[in-house]
Amino acid sequence: MAVIRCDFFSDVLELGTSMTVLLPQSPSAQIGLAGHGGDAPPPVLYLLHGLSDDDTAWTRYTSIERYAAARGLAVVMPQVHRSFYTDEAHGGRFWTFLSQELPAVVSGFFRVSTQRADTFVAGLSMGGYGAFKWALRQPDRFAAAASLSGALDVASIYRQPYTNEVAARVFGDRPVAGTDDDLLHVLTTVDPARVPRLMVRCGTEDHLVEQNHRFVAACGERGVPLEVEFGPGAHEWSYWDAQIQAVLDWLPVGV
Repeated sequence: MAVIRCDFFSDVLELGTSMTVLLPQSPSAQIGLAGHGGDAPPPVLYLLHGLSDDDTAWTRYTSIERYAAARGLAVVMPQVHRSFYTDEAHGGRFWTFLSQELPAVVSGFFRVSTQRADTFVAGLSMGGYGAFKWALRQPDRFAAAASLSGALDVASIYRQPYTNEVAARVFGDRPVAGTDDDLLHVLTTVDPARVPRLMVRCGTEDHLVEQNHRFVAACGERGVPLEVEFGPGAHEWSYWDAQIQAVLDWLPVGV
């Protein structure tokens, strides 16, 4: 795998930003990936970081490079600071950056597949929220999306002392519940038949576990299929390192 730290200027954010990218060095050398041999570009996973992390966190704290190499999978990890992957009330247009500019920049810089069947998104904590918001609001872009310990009921962050300041900067005075930034609301607006495959993983000792239960219940009420597992684990990297392997095993790579 090639590990690339890419610094570039974002027209949407109006500033320089970064992404870390893992690329299979020779797509033609990947064995046993139906449909991805020869000169075909590799499938791509957009892998999103959490509230206190940056674009390097996944490569620093997990073995994602080794896991992706075994599957011939490109991985794109963008930098979005503490934005909740949202166009901030008092800050940058990070939702527009993620959902519009980033895929165009990636396809311009790197040789990766742009086909829906080959495109996936996943993330942890704040990144789990970002992954599901992107997949549910642009379901035709992704074949599958996964959330690990996701902040899946973002309206509730106003009730958490440690995120009040973040909520005020990101969302300002505007409501979150009942808007396109509220995953529980977005679920009521989507066609279940168009939704990508979804996976939820969360530890039973995680402080966000109740948010995940609420999201799972909302999917059940709406008839949205969901692969879900709750098991021992807290909000920490050893859990995410194990679970990202389960995510990669579950992704329909080469199908």
